[in-house]
Amino acid sequence: MIIKGFSFSAVAAGIKYANRLDLGLIYADFPAVAAGVFTTNQVKAAPVLLDIERLKEGRCQAVLVNSGSANACTGEHGMQAAVEISKAAAAALDIPEEMVQLASTGVIGSQLNVEVFQNHMIPLVDGLAAGNFEQVAKAIMTTDTVSKTVYRTEKIGGKDVRFMGMAKGSGMIMPNMATMLSFVITDARISFTELNRSLKSSVEQTFNRITIDGDTSTNDMVLVMANGAAKNPWIDTPNYEEYQLFQNALESIFKELALKIVKDGEGATKCITIRVCGARTDGEAETMARTVANSNLVKTAFFGEDANWGRIVAAMGRSGVKFNPDDVDIAFGDTVVVKSGRGLGEKAESAASKVIKENSFAVCIDLKDGSGCEEIYTCDLSVDYVKINADYRT
Repeated sequence: MIIKGFSFSAVAAGIKYANRLDLGLIYADFPAVAAGVFTTNQVKAAPVLLDIERLKEGRCQAVLVNSGSANACTGEHGMQAAVEISKAAAAALDIPEEMVQLASTGVIGSQLNVEVFQNHMIPLVDGLAAGNFEQVAKAIMTTDTVSKTVYRTEKIGGKDVRFMGMAKGSGMIMPNMATMLSFVITDARISFTELNRSLKSSVEQTFNRITIDGDTSTNDMVLVMANGAAKNPWIDTPNYEEYQLFQNALESIFKELALKIVKDGEGATKCITIRVCGARTDGEAETMARTVANSNLVKTAFFGEDANWGRIVAAMGRSGVKFNPDDVDIAFGDTVVVKSGRGLGEKAESAASKVIKENSFAVCIDLKDGSGCEEIYTCDLSVDYVKINADYRT
């Protein structure tokens, strides 16, 4: 798929490794409506701080992204490097500097070599082509084992509206707003107000529902650019069908990307949905589901394919959500292992262990205390996760 008015490029700049795509560019022929959400971590990388200020105008024409270095915790030098790199990109593209968004991922604390970026800017711009979307998706990978892209075409207002999305993320994932990096472009014609509204709503229901290790990155960012080339009727109010169609499409794309991240979690062998229902509120259901999903003991039991429901109950009990343990039901897939707070024995656990052997499955918890219901998506915790993160900087 291509989207008229957008082009892409990626080069191997040698930011950390030789002969590996690590510098990518997303470019719009003219300024696009743009909205973004960023990490809630108090420690924010230089590009994040720069982007937040620039996106107040609701317009963007280029996204320059690198892997290999996060440019976080780099002080004044890091911010100056971000500014200089932004200037180099703007000059090569002949666009205002304020129209450039920056994104970085990689090792925290390492300084960027501005000269490396400057030396590769012309080849990067010269390589822009409508068919290079997948190349940029590869350039943003760090410990990811696969690139993550999604494509959609939706009929909105009688017009075919196209969407292309990419994400990277494999570890340091419980963003509390998004994933590490995700970019979606579309030719929809939509106002900044409604794009921003749709983005935040979609993030809350998707990227905000995943966790791999409970850590929030310094560089998390989700950005959507819409250039209006589809010429659909303007989406400028949330109160009619076209907005809802756009919202549904964006949320669907985010969810697919979010689940790709969970499935590619560092060392992960399983993708697990933790579903808590029967809570007094949706908020309490989410809190409990997130606590279970982040429990190292629960996650290691999943890796060991052990239906150790006692670890789940223990995590529920420390979640801060009040419930009656004697009312709780727990099921692995369709196999109930706990009924009204009591285990159903070895036969039920043996059947549940077969469920856990699958690559994807759900753990369903019913508190029987209300109508609140939420899902969190997580993965198991394997030996490889420890190995990957023990050697991450080498």
